Amino acid sequence: MTEHGGAGPDRGRVRVRFAPSPSGDLHVGNIRTALYDWAFARATGGTFVLRIEDTDATRVRPEYIASAQDTMRWLGLDWDEGPGAGGPFGPYLQSERLGIYADWVERFLADGQAYYCYCTPEELQARRQAARQAGGPSGYDGHCRTLTADEVAAFQAEGRRPVVRFRMPEGSTTFTDLIRGEVTFDHAHVPDFVLARADGAPLYTLAVAVDDVLMEITHIVRGEDLLSSTPRQIAVYRAMGVREDRVPVFAHLPYVLGPDGQRLSKRNGVVSINWYREQGFLPEAIDNYLALLGWSPGENREEFTLAEMAAEFDLARVNKNAAQFDVRKLEAINGDKIRALDPADFAARITPFLVRAGMVTEPVSGAGAALITAGAGLIQTRIRKLSEAPEMLGFLFGTEAGFHVNPADAERVLTPESVPALAAAEKALAGLGTWSHEEIERVLRAALLTDLGLKPRLAFAPVFVAVTGRRVAPPLFESIELLGRDKTLDRLARALAVANAAV
Repeated sequence: MTEHGGAGPDRGRVRVRFAPSPSGDLHVGNIRTALYDWAFARATGGTFVLRIEDTDATRVRPEYIASAQDTMRWLGLDWDEGPGAGGPFGPYLQSERLGIYADWVERFLADGQAYYCYCTPEELQARRQAARQAGGPSGYDGHCRTLTADEVAAFQAEGRRPVVRFRMPEGSTTFTDLIRGEVTFDHAHVPDFVLARADGAPLYTLAVAVDDVLMEITHIVRGEDLLSSTPRQIAVYRAMGVREDRVPVFAHLPYVLGPDGQRLSKRNGVVSINWYREQGFLPEAIDNYLALLGWSPGENREEFTLAEMAAEFDLARVNKNAAQFDVRKLEAINGDKIRALDPADFAARITPFLVRAGMVTEPVSGAGAALITAGAGLIQTRIRKLSEAPEMLGFLFGTEAGFHVNPADAERVLTPESVPALAAAEKALAGLGTWSHEEIERVLRAALLTDLGLKPRLAFAPVFVAVTGRRVAPPLFESIELLGRDKTLDRLARALAVANAAV
């Protein structure tokens, strides 16, 4: 039995890595791992390394790699070494390190720690099936471990192209996981594994282990789904001659579950971080919420900044139990973060959503920027996602010809019963001298509540729909002030016509 782990941050400068294989958008699990890696490095004064595992060129494309880096920058997860940052252990794309892996394969073959395997997929499948039927382990059975020269020659004569397998030693591997405690794997359940394909392409277990050693990674923080690969990686470390006290310390994070209690995936929830970005979730909210999926600063605190997390993060406080992703909780945190933004910052953040909706054009300046700033002040406390801004503020932008009332709201509110309120509001505002929200509120309350004797809901709902096009909108009097006299009176007149025509 070989034991590994237990060495803490005091053994030297902490070096952690986030090593995605971006075959699409980074997802919730990816970023939770990156966040914990980043926070651990910052909390310990260590180094955060970004390494791209892109040896599978059919799945990992340049645009995905660029998107992954953009997502991490947007979230504030800056890296100390990696693409764009450089560093003493580059290159940091595995596709640029193929010669390094090939060299280590040759070394392992030369010293007998690896061997060529000529088994065909059909032969492997047949032997696995026979092993299962016999009730034994169904992993690779070591068939090619001791091939004779004649057997090798015969396989080569058939034109077989071998893979390279690592010779897993007998016994077991025990390591101390910083989250899960002591973990032991019996090597009877860890069969010889492939290091390189027949075309020489390295597999994950070879590349990840070689890179961890050569980049001097001290701690490996990653998902629980990779726990079973740990004894293989440790075996490769040992084969490379790594001293026992220099083997990286592991910390396997708990699963993130969907609402159905199964591992979060496209089947049971939205996993793409870019989707949440496009929906108007703040990076601060995503960081905050994902941090809570397994960790907490204590004292029942649920909201904190990235800087606060960096100052307080401790792997020892990561829960080993699975965490459930709840988009409603994320929305609540996002709403809180939106309300906490500086007003100018909030206005700047909703601007791209207004541009995307075609309400304003870039570059936004002058009167357009001023209107966005004023409108932003009306909705900052009323939305949970930035993507809600266009719907809330749409009534302020565009031409009157392009203004439309929500049909469902019109049918429900602009009825014959609303005619007195609409007519009284039009008359009161037409004669208003000073166009301010204070004066607008004063004359409308007098005309609708006092003179007509209406309840506030019945009095103002038709005016809301007439002016903003919706029943749910920013504060009425401030909205009317921003909209202006001419547009307001025009919309009231149009709504009055609709109400009079309603059956």
